[in-house]
Amino acid sequence: MKEISKPVAVAFTGASGAAYGLRLLECLLQAERSVYLLYSQAAQIVFKMECDLELPSSSEEAEKALSEKFSVSPGQLKVFGRQQWMAPVASGSNPPEAMVVCPCTTGTLASMAAGLSQDLIDRAADVVLKEKKKLILVVRETPFSVLHLENMLKLAKAGAVIMPANPGFYEAPQSLQGVIDFMVARILDHLDVPHQLMHRWGDKD
Repeated sequence: MKEISKPVAVAFTGASGAAYGLRLLECLLQAERSVYLLYSQAAQIVFKMECDLELPSSSEEAEKALSEKFSVSPGQLKVFGRQQWMAPVASGSNPPEAMVVCPCTTGTLASMAAGLSQDLIDRAADVVLKEKKKLILVVRETPFSVLHLENMLKLAKAGAVIMPANPGFYEAPQSLQGVIDFMVARILDHLDVPHQLMHRWGDKD
């Protein structure tokens, strides 16, 4: 019998870089991975601004709309509200396999570093860290202040993977999509999710 992987939690916050998060969600779903999706109120504003995508405030409406958008199997995508404390990700008894915050604001970074758990995104990250699962933070800010760097160091010491949204250009991307895919490919690599978004360094055509 094929072993079923536990879901990956994906969180959208209000940093610029919504296209990274949306492409990551699409690729995970295309790879037939189950996804728990969380997003902040600020993310709703940024995703509308940058991707012209309405993220409904109702988790049920969001789940239906995104499932239709990406043509996913029933139950493959679950969306949870910011205060939905009965969600699986809120407890160490049922943690996701991994969690990616993409894009990640420095405010979210600070809250996670302080262990505040003020909303479900913070709490899910806290659970992932304490249960020794993988937490990937795709931080989008420049320049970084000392506070940002200290928070990143604190989280890295706790086990998080700090992966700033810094795409490479050695493939000479011919479009914005190529730039986005480079970053998403690196995230998928750390999640051990197969993909063909880019050539690997040193591979011949």
